[in-house]
Amino acid sequence: MTHRVAIVGGGASGLASIKCCLDEGLEPVCFESSNDIGGLWRVKENPEPDRASIYFSVIINSSKEMMCFSDFPIPAHFPNYMHNSLIMDYFRLYADHFQLTKKMLFLTKVLQVKQKSDFSHSGEWVVETENKDGKKEKHVFEAVMICIGHHCYPNMPLHDFPGIETFTGKYFHSRDYKTPEGWRNKNVIVIGIGNSGADIAVELSRVTKQVYLSTRRGAWILNRLGDNGIPIDFLGERRLNKIFDHTLYNLKPKHRLLSQYPTLNDELPNRILSGTVQVKPNICRFQGSSVEFDDGSVVEDVDLVIFATGYRYSFPFLASQVVSVSNNKASLYKYVFPPELERPTLAIIGLVQPLGSIMPISELQARWATRVFKGCIKLPSVVVMLKDIQWKQAAMAQRYVTSQRHTIQVDSVSYMDEIAELVGVQPNIPRMLLTDPRLGMNVLFGPCTPYQYRLRGPGKWAGARQAILTQWERVTQPLQTRPCDELKPRRSYKWPLLLSAAALFFTVCVKRNNLQAFLQDPTSLLDRVKMYLPTQ
Repeated sequence: MTHRVAIVGGGASGLASIKCCLDEGLEPVCFESSNDIGGLWRVKENPEPDRASIYFSVIINSSKEMMCFSDFPIPAHFPNYMHNSLIMDYFRLYADHFQLTKKMLFLTKVLQVKQKSDFSHSGEWVVETENKDGKKEKHVFEAVMICIGHHCYPNMPLHDFPGIETFTGKYFHSRDYKTPEGWRNKNVIVIGIGNSGADIAVELSRVTKQVYLSTRRGAWILNRLGDNGIPIDFLGERRLNKIFDHTLYNLKPKHRLLSQYPTLNDELPNRILSGTVQVKPNICRFQGSSVEFDDGSVVEDVDLVIFATGYRYSFPFLASQVVSVSNNKASLYKYVFPPELERPTLAIIGLVQPLGSIMPISELQARWATRVFKGCIKLPSVVVMLKDIQWKQAAMAQRYVTSQRHTIQVDSVSYMDEIAELVGVQPNIPRMLLTDPRLGMNVLFGPCTPYQYRLRGPGKWAGARQAILTQWERVTQPLQTRPCDELKPRRSYKWPLLLSAAALFFTVCVKRNNLQAFLQDPTSLLDRVKMYLPTQ
């Protein structure tokens, strides 16, 4: 019997979920409350209720090779950091290529998702929907994937700001910000130094009289541009660099670099340096058009306050006993499965905040979930799942600053490896170094691009190897917009080859369990390595 799967939401996670269902022979039906795909990345002039919304100038913080779906590279001529309109273009290419929109019902809102009366036996769900004409329907599905993300419900902590009711200017959440037009020569305060807060402060500072950026803790500011002009996330998390003194710029937090989600912004230091953005501490109180800060300083004649204070996530169409959310915390095994459901037929896709891109993570989650739905993968016992959840929560509390923002943090590479191992698609680097050294070296020493999770196992893609070997070409192509007569520097193979030889040596020794024999005759290994050395 073909399993019918309800997918709630047609953004990046929803599209990936449709694709994964089709790959596994499942029958997906995606309910999208708007009239188009894209979710967060589709800009609208007026934000819609209970939907994510971004401003017109948004550029993604992950480079294209790190954010793409694993079997559909982003076109080579697209820039490395894409404007939201190009992200939408990519989604349309992806949806068209795999014919995903045929499985979508637009202008259809999900009102309720509840367990069928015989759920303990069938694992089925009743999904109630309402279309654009107000017609309500109930559908039965064998499984459900929730893909609404975590940017739908703005967090507006007005109770933390005494006197806000007396404020004579205008205030709203960053979700409602679209353009700087209308704020020329005005005084603006932006509360919050996350990615949105920093972006909005920078953009407004080009037209306003003065922008004040209020932050309680400060933040580590990272650039999109890494060493030698390479996208920073292509260089790996351990090589994240800072190019200015955070103390001098009044931004240095008390926490270490990766104890809070860092802020990516190439322009903020320049705007601070020019004085168009002033960094201020937390707001103490409002009084009319005046704002007082914790350090006793006061700004007069404030025209606008933007609360870039994050979001709270919620699943209003789900019963609390299915997924309970409290203080932005939900108990989910690997951030995907409610651990105490009698049948594992509901998955939350994309409810993570990675230091990196969400798209390949959502895709891997969806690949795992669909295999669980089919019975190809069995979840561990409730006790084991709860222990894993508790361990992750404890590790998060130890590492991250206590905040509503830090409840679903994951490190992209380690988390993807964790899910990939469950699916059976974790790349076997030792084997690759033996059987395909060129590919093995690229995976071992290169960036952790999503293609590596299509090299083997369920969902293996024949184009994965070539995608990995050509990923640097796709990074450089959009930069080559004029002829350059200067000679390109030759890439040095010295260290990669030495490290590869060492890795190959270790792999062979472990594989054959005969280290002593190799130590006695090392020339046999060297002869084998020489086959792969460049001849020039």
